[in-house]
Amino acid sequence: MAAKVFESIGKFGLALAIAGGVVNSALYNVDAGHRAVIFDRFRGVQDIVVGEGTHFLIPWVQKPIIFDCRSRPRNVPVITGSKDLQNVNITLRILFRPVASQLPRIFTSIGEDYDERVLPSITTEILKSVVARFDAGELITQRELVSRQVSDDLTERAATFGLILDDVSLTHLTFGKEFTEAVEAKQVAQQEAERARFVVEKAEQQKKAAIISAEGDSKAAELIANSLATAGDGLIELRKLEAAEDIAYQLSRSRNITYLPTGQSVLLQLPQ
Repeated sequence: MAAKVFESIGKFGLALAIAGGVVNSALYNVDAGHRAVIFDRFRGVQDIVVGEGTHFLIPWVQKPIIFDCRSRPRNVPVITGSKDLQNVNITLRILFRPVASQLPRIFTSIGEDYDERVLPSITTEILKSVVARFDAGELITQRELVSRQVSDDLTERAATFGLILDDVSLTHLTFGKEFTEAVEAKQVAQQEAERARFVVEKAEQQKKAAIISAEGDSKAAELIANSLATAGDGLIELRKLEAAEDIAYQLSRSRNITYLPTGQSVLLQLPQ
């Protein structure tokens, strides 16, 4: 009797385990920010896109393919040429995500690794096309315009593959060694030219100052000559008296002056 009971329990447990396995295989989860596409062995990829949560499927017949629909970053480095044939190294940072409603078409025509197949090729194509419109100098001075043009063209191109670009930015922009050396040489030449121009302007100012000074001396000499011609030697005698008065004043303030009294042959203030 006990053996029959245990046998019944064993059969029930086995049936329960099989049922649990079947139920578990018929359930699948779609995490937050993800979507699922169902592949049916008899009908192919279904057009319906499954949202977040737990869902049922037919075991063995149906298979869920989970896609991440959140924005993800990707850096794409590209080496291209500018309008003036300068080598340019550019790195483009892209935030992308798929259009949820187009996931069945993306999976059917491109595959699960759609970002690896699409983004590098279209990014290289757009960058080469846009950079070729600008000179090397314009790529530096008009970087915002270049970035906006790349973003507009790349967003339009990616939309044809069912991709949304939330952000496109130029994170790295450098030129070849020859162009960098040429820019540095140009900057040095400009500095030398500025220095030379300053020296020339300084010499011009000194020349003008010398001319003005000479003209002043000439005018002063002309005025003195006119005065002498008008008043005779009186002006010279007046200047002599003024000079003598100034010399006497300076000598009287000096401590190292000795005086020789009139009519005496002995010097005063000589050391004993």
